[in-house]
Amino acid sequence: MSCYRLMEAEKATYEIARMARLLGVSRSGFYDWQARQAAGPSPRQQRQAALVDKIKRFHVASDEVYGSPRILADLREDGEKVSRKTVAKLMRRHGIVGISPRGWVPPTTIVDPAAGSLPDLVERRFDQGQLNQVWTSDITYLSTGQGWLYLCAVRDGCSRRVLGWAITDHLRADLVDQALTMAFVLRGQLPAQVIFHADRGCQYTSAQIADLCGDLGLLQSVGRTGVCWDCEHPRIAAAGV
Repeated sequence: MSCYRLMEAEKATYEIARMARLLGVSRSGFYDWQARQAAGPSPRQQRQAALVDKIKRFHVASDEVYGSPRILADLREDGEKVSRKTVAKLMRRHGIVGISPRGWVPPTTIVDPAAGSLPDLVERRFDQGQLNQVWTSDITYLSTGQGWLYLCAVRDGCSRRVLGWAITDHLRADLVDQALTMAFVLRGQLPAQVIFHADRGCQYTSAQIADLCGDLGLLQSVGRTGVCWDCEHPRIAAAGV
């Protein structure tokens, strides 16, 4: 198309045949293009132009927030029969972009800068072949009709059985304290020191949990921050609750 426009602009200066040869296009193609230009927009082009006008109008009416799904709904409500792909293509072609804000989720791991002294005694070897060798724990969030709740689960790395759990509306160390105490009560007398492995969240590295592990005879261990494979997620563990 750009070649034909150039030929149209320079046809008074240069021969059509010479320009076609130099630009690598055919003369018949140029003359066909001229005829289409003289005939005006095709019915398909007119239809697309009308759709673009409506899309722009609905987009502006939404304060430029709506993307193609909402614009499509407005078009269909206005009586237009159009596909989702067509709307998305036209919006993309004309640079019409909606806003898709990221959903907010509450943080569950607030890193304790003082946790560097705690070792990683597990190195992802959660199952060490026997019960009560490694207990893993993590915290996740649950969306409910009354707001966010937080689940802490503790389970055995060998059997993968959930030993203790707690649900509260806060992220204080009490949440971990309750879940770990439940696990200890369930297992009763332990044959040797159990490694209690979690992430570097401030709940797990708090003095409260350090004192609890000391009282229960557990060895504290932490993985890396933000690496989900370094502990086992309670959404999975909750299936056994």
